[in-house]
Formats: sequence, C-alpha cells, structure tokens
Amino acid sequence: MNYSADIRKTERRFLPVDFVLSDWASAEPYFEQLLERDISASDALEQWLHDQSELEAAISENACWRQIRMTCDTENKELEASFNDYYLNIQPHVQRYADQLNRKLLESPALGKLDQQKYRTFLRNIRKSIELFREENLPIQSEIAVLQQQYGQITGAMTVEVNGSEYTLQQAGKFLESHDRDLREQVYRKIQERRLQDRAPLNELYDTLIALRDKEAKNAGFANYRDYRFRELGRFDYTKEDCLRFHEAVEAHVLPLVTRIYQKKKEKLGLAELRPWDIDAEPAGIKPLVPFSSGEELLRKTVDCFKKLSPFFADCLLRMGEMKHFDLESRKGKAPGGYNCPLAESGAPFIFMNAAGQMSDVTTMVHEGGHAIHSFLAHPLELNGFKEYPMEVAEVASMAMELFSMEHWDSFFTDAEELRRAREHQLERVITIFPWIAIIDSFQHWIYEHPVHTHEERTAAWVSILTRFYEKVVDFSGLENYRSHGWQRQLHLFEVPFYYIEYGIAQLGAIGMWMQFRKDPAQALENYCRALSLGGTRTLPELYEAMGLTFDFSPERIKVLMDFVQDEMEKLER
Repeated sequence: MNYSADIRKTERRFLPVDFVLSDWASAEPYFEQLLERDISASDALEQWLHDQSELEAAISENACWRQIRMTCDTENKELEASFNDYYLNIQPHVQRYADQLNRKLLESPALGKLDQQKYRTFLRNIRKSIELFREENLPIQSEIAVLQQQYGQITGAMTVEVNGSEYTLQQAGKFLESHDRDLREQVYRKIQERRLQDRAPLNELYDTLIALRDKEAKNAGFANYRDYRFRELGRFDYTKEDCLRFHEAVEAHVLPLVTRIYQKKKEKLGLAELRPWDIDAEPAGIKPLVPFSSGEELLRKTVDCFKKLSPFFADCLLRMGEMKHFDLESRKGKAPGGYNCPLAESGAPFIFMNAAGQMSDVTTMVHEGGHAIHSFLAHPLELNGFKEYPMEVAEVASMAMELFSMEHWDSFFTDAEELRRAREHQLERVITIFPWIAIIDSFQHWIYEHPVHTHEERTAAWVSILTRFYEKVVDFSGLENYRSHGWQRQLHLFEVPFYYIEYGIAQLGAIGMWMQFRKDPAQALENYCRALSLGGTRTLPELYEAMGLTFDFSPERIKVLMDFVQDEMEKLER
C-alpha cells in the first residue's frame, strides 16, 4: 500500500479564497455564473463540472460544521439558529439551482464526449436527482431537516442520578457492568424511566416526521415514503423484497446463535433468569473491561492499534487530531450517538461520539475510524460527486475496521485474558446486532406502509416485530412498558430514515473481509484500500468486487458467514 494522510484542503480556483457562506446572497452569484455559462464544448463542460464541484464542496462543508457544532452543544441557541438558518434559508435555494444545473448538464451537446465509464455512476445519480426533484418539496425538506435535530435536543438533555451524581444515559451505562446486581437493575430502570418521561414529545415528533415524509413521497409520485427513500438512497442493486428475505435469514440463521450466546451468559453468571440488566455483567471476581479512562487516552490507544495494521491508518487519525477534528467524551447537552462527518473541502473528517470508558466505545471509535480512512482515501477524487459512495460500502469500511483492528487490541489490553474477553465481546456483538437491524428495518417498512396510524397501532406493530426476533433467553417480564417504547432510542428512525439495513448488509461484507484478512492480511488491506479509494465511481456490486467480495446477502451466504463467526468464537473459548 502506498497511501498518504498528508491531506490538503481542496484548492479554490472558481471561488474566492476568502469566500464564506454567510447567507444565500453570498452564494447566489456563483450559481448564476454556472447557470449562464456556455458548456457546449467538451473542455468547457469539464471545467464547468469542476467549478460546480468546488462550489458544492464549500457549501457542504459549511453545512457540516453547522451540524457538528450544534450536536456538540445542543443547548446553545446560537448554534441551533445557525443550523436552522442553513436548512430554512439557504438549502432550498441550493436545491433549486442544483436541479437547474443538473438539467443543464444533461442538455449539453458535449455530454456524449465525456468519458462514459468515468462519469457512469455520477450521471446515474444526476438523473435520479432530477427524477425526484419537486419544487413543492423544498419547504417540506427544510422543515424535516430542522425537526430531525429536535431528537438530539430531547435525548441530549436526558440524565439520571446514580449514587448522588448526575450522569448522561451513556455514562450511566457503565453501571450495567457492575457486580452488584441490585445496582444494575436500579440503573437500568432509571435509564428506562428517564426515556419514558419524554415518550410523548418523541411520539409527537415522529408523528410529524412521518406525515411530512409521506407527503414528500406522494408529491414525487411514489406510493409511499419507503419506495421514495429507496430511490433517494440510490438503492439500484437490491429491492425491498431482498430486505424481507434478509429478515427471514436473520430469523432462521442468526437467532439460534444469539440464543446460544445469551444462554452461555446466563450459565456463566449462574442465574436462574437472565434479565436485561445482566447482559453486560461479568461473574463475581471478574472485573469489567476498562480499555481507557479519557477521550485523549482512547484516541492515543486507537492510533497505536491502527499503526500496527498500517502506518497510514494511524497517520489519518493523527492528522485529524492536529486539526482538532474529534469530540469523543459524553457530557450533558451533547447529542447522542456517534458519527464520522466527511468534510468536502478539508478532506480530513470529524469524529463525534459519546465515550464513557466502556468496551463498546472502543468498537465505536474503530468503527468511526474506518469511516475516516474512507474519507481520506476518497478525498483525492476530482469531483465532489465522485466521493458520494454507497452507504453499503461505507459501512463495510467501518465494520471491517472493527474486525481488522481486533487483531491488535493489545493496544487497549495488556492482560491476555482481558484481550480474549474483548475479542469475544466483539464477536458476540457482530452476531447479536443482526436481530436489532432486522427489527429496526422491519419496523420502518411497517411505519411507511401504514403512515396513518394511532400510537396504539404503532406500539402493537413494534411489539409484534420485537416478538418475532426475540431469542427467548433474556427475561423481560414486568418490563413491557419499557419494551413497548424501545424504538424511541434509535436515532436513525428520526434522523436518517431507512438507513439501517446497510449495517446488516455491510456486516456481512465486513465478515467476508475478515475472512480474507485471516488468510492474507496484506492482501485484504490492499483490497480494502483500493476499493475505498474508488469512492462512488463504481456500482455497488463493482465496489464489492474490488474488495474481493460478491455483493450477496442471501440466506445461503448469511449461513456461511455465521458459521465462520461461530467457529472463530469457539476458538476463543478453547
């Protein structure tokens, strides 16, 4: 591999070096210039595409920073106002001009002279955008963008008191690893009760989002939002029927393994009944895994881990550190979850997460680190549109990194038994996440096929889906009220609808990459980097092929991969 993390901000040739997006008036003249320019000659068309890309990148990065700053501090009204200003007063104009520019591109006499292989997926996305654009949807999309952020504001304010101290829900989660079972139950119930306090506003927020999304889809001529969203997400290579078969495969081939994992946990803890507050606990005498104590230490150890895989991977994180592109620790007023946000001009992305000193935080960090590597590798591509890679590949980048890095988790654990437990924890997570992916995806199919429903009908549908994918070892008796509102903790439902099946598809790809890695680490990493450096310039199946994989999430393939993971888990148990 010969890749460099010496990333440089994209040089401006069309925009002034000191251009800052302050309001729509500051950007409009550049859109007008592009709209009025003659692009009938091939060289003029290519220059026009580069200039448009430069403008897109500058605006995209400005919007991203507004979102990053707001999620880092949801209580700051100025940051909220800045974010809202973009989506209410700038983005609608950007979308309107983008549609006009897309149409101008396709009408250019020089279009056929472009390298059709090079621009193939780019032009496919342009045609998709034109197909979906509706003027009447612009205010709806702005309203949705603003409303979605209310989820982070509501949940970011959630805290509980434990032993006289206040904790965010993420921080409180560490008590679920305690040897004191009574304390675990107490904290579990406090977390659930705190979530229930806001069930009404979250229900109402979701009601509004569902109605707006349904209207957006109907305006664009689709029967429902699910079908519209599939198109919007560029799901050219699989269908809703494939997703339903994925659900069935999880039920048939993954649930038995999940049952085995929880049965083993129950026996290890010596419990007559395994309750939800027991899942993260260890038997008496075995200390919870403590891989780090601060965000600074988490980053330092991750850099060390990545360096053992590839110096390039470590250099990417170091470069981000120099640029202060991390916000890692959990605190009150910070939005929940974690993300890697690509920055189109700067190149080096921003990683946001809510670390609280737990093993799951290591998984999140290396996961987002995989996304960051993807951002670095795709940044040199010449057009912003070339970097719009499919999410099903983006998540392979992150989930494969979880598995690759596991080989070097001695950066986090010097004790051999703790290292074995950490790897076991990761492989258990690889398997146990599949039912939740199927649950969230199945729930969204129901929601948008039935956009008009009562809260009672929504709860009944949710409980029915939960029951379908329930492994029947963990005892939830008496906790039905908590379970019936469990969907509200999944931010994707509110903020990025239908973005969840990708985790399942990509987890399968990641396991496939790990199988390669176990046989030939150097070749697997070369396949990984080569595919990620293609960005979105190839179709989804072609990107998988570049990784040495076949794009296949059939029941048969799922069974093969689950058998492999089970074998690896058994090796750890010996």
